[in-house]
Amino acid sequence: MFDTLLIANRGEIACRIIASCRRLGIACVAVYSEADAQARHVRLADRAVCVGAAAARDSYLSIDAMIEAAHRSGAQAIHPGYGFLSENPEFAERCEAQGLIFVGPPAAAMRAMSSKASAKQIMQRSGVPLLPGYHGEDQGAQRLREEAERIGYPVLIKASAGGGGKGMRVVEGAADFAARLAACQREARQAFGDERVLLVMYLPRPRHVEVQIFGDSHGRIVHLFERDCSAQRRHQKVLEEAPAPGLTGAQREALTQAACDAARAVGYVGAGTVEFLLGSDGGFYFMEMNTRIQVEHPVTEMITGLDLVEWQLRVAAGEPLPQTQSGIALAGHAIEVRLYAEIPEAGFLPSSGTLRRFELPAASSALRLECGIEAGDTVGIDYDPMLAKLIVHAATRPQAVAALQAALSQVRIAGVGNNLLFLRRLAGSAAFGRGALDTGFIEREPQLTRGASPVPGTPSLAAAALWTLAQEQQRPRAPGVVAQSAWNAQDGWRLNGHLARTLLFEAAPAGATAVVVDYGADGWRLTIGEQSERASLHAEGHDVYVLQYGAQSLRLQIEADADELRILIGDDEYRLRRREPAQSPALHAGEAGVAAPMPGRIIALLAAVGDAVQKGAPLLIMEAMKMEHTICAPASGTVRGYRAAVGEQVEEGAELIEFEVQA
Repeated sequence: MFDTLLIANRGEIACRIIASCRRLGIACVAVYSEADAQARHVRLADRAVCVGAAAARDSYLSIDAMIEAAHRSGAQAIHPGYGFLSENPEFAERCEAQGLIFVGPPAAAMRAMSSKASAKQIMQRSGVPLLPGYHGEDQGAQRLREEAERIGYPVLIKASAGGGGKGMRVVEGAADFAARLAACQREARQAFGDERVLLVMYLPRPRHVEVQIFGDSHGRIVHLFERDCSAQRRHQKVLEEAPAPGLTGAQREALTQAACDAARAVGYVGAGTVEFLLGSDGGFYFMEMNTRIQVEHPVTEMITGLDLVEWQLRVAAGEPLPQTQSGIALAGHAIEVRLYAEIPEAGFLPSSGTLRRFELPAASSALRLECGIEAGDTVGIDYDPMLAKLIVHAATRPQAVAALQAALSQVRIAGVGNNLLFLRRLAGSAAFGRGALDTGFIEREPQLTRGASPVPGTPSLAAAALWTLAQEQQRPRAPGVVAQSAWNAQDGWRLNGHLARTLLFEAAPAGATAVVVDYGADGWRLTIGEQSERASLHAEGHDVYVLQYGAQSLRLQIEADADELRILIGDDEYRLRRREPAQSPALHAGEAGVAAPMPGRIIALLAAVGDAVQKGAPLLIMEAMKMEHTICAPASGTVRGYRAAVGEQVEEGAELIEFEVQA
């Protein structure tokens, strides 16, 4: 076993590798870009080396920088994690040529599986089931269109060298083929430096099931059961669980056998994942093989009790697999969710900013946390927006679902847009409880991604008013004022009468709503609209309160984020801001503007200056956090000019287009 390992990655996977190395007594060298100088993985490592500028191509994707960092630090081995260089066969070959151990499969196996097209050809020869498709070398637009027509619409276009949902488009009919092919090729070129694509028959409502496999240099291949990754947004996973719900013993045996056959076909060594689509009829079809450890490996570790990173290190050092197939047992059920800095109600656009608050529940044997960021850290635009992974384990799936719901209820995030409420809704949905998921489930369930309610209900307004009054009572008294002094009281007492106040709360775009507070000897009475009731708010726990408004009693959550209150009542969210009466004019709709919804880089201008366009017409394409986002016309009108050029980096809110709305 080597004694020093360089981790050629960042974030939570780097932190995860460090944890396994600690148990094995291996010294860890972290690498970091200029944007990550204060990152958590840098603080945890024994030593850290800067490998370049913030842009991934100048740091985490630089083979030369990684090799130099390994030599400079005295590391004997390099672990690539996932993403970045993890599936780059040239990197593996360069490591070997430089006398460094690459913790991953042989370059030949990576090369065989790096192209989805060649991988499917190998699987076809090995008897692994495939969907009808095209994965040939002729990439001409006409040939691809002809193959799509042969397969039959709808078809799925996928980047041949891709992964993570990038470079992927569903085409419903021939009229959309050219535009979606161009978008897919462009995204593939940006993300992978390779615009080749393959076509495959689009299977309606499939499940995404993958098998964790492991091989060693002594010719042994084993599987560690399967994971269900069907809960996806934009073709990227947000929730994974193991084992796959509803799979029969016969299905599991056939699926895992096919995965092992796939690994043997390429002489696989190390951790890998063979991914399949599972049809409603129980048939399964090979999708691709990921020649690396994956984000969702913790659920497999939870049901097997094994440390897969430790296995990677031992296999890389030439040791045989620690277990035979008969010694690997499945116990219980595990579920993982990914907390992202993104805005679900805006199509899962990535978000950036400073994490003012980031609180996770306490880890235990049944609850595992993996994160590479802490409160106070900045979430930038250069890398994937994942904040953390939360993994639960229980004896049965219903118990695991309940544990997931409980754990998510304890998470608190402020400072960046995030998918926490979306995950709570997903975990609490009836379909998820039944295990009735497929890859299109999230897109068909708009209630999962709805934003804050634009119209505040009476309970949310009452809670906001009572929370505000309680905060006033807790303010520190002025210097020199006695605690029992009448001048320091906050109870609304008056010598000859009573106090009535008006509090205004604003929820865009609904405008401001008044809550009249009457102070009485027996507490507060709130008047909201035509309703007037006695009201109280009692703290029950961590941001959790019980509201009593007349005869109505509600349990809710209140979080203060800067000058905004987030009030969660069941699955509904309300965002309210306190306004003074003189500062609360009615809201007016402004002219349509075209601004950047997030920081990013301009990669294409789709309309010419002077073009008259209809509402919803695509005008411009941005790239942010490795994904493309199309900016569309907010109304029918005319493009008068662009304020950003192709290749230019823009900030969130920057005006991108001079747009004249049609009268």
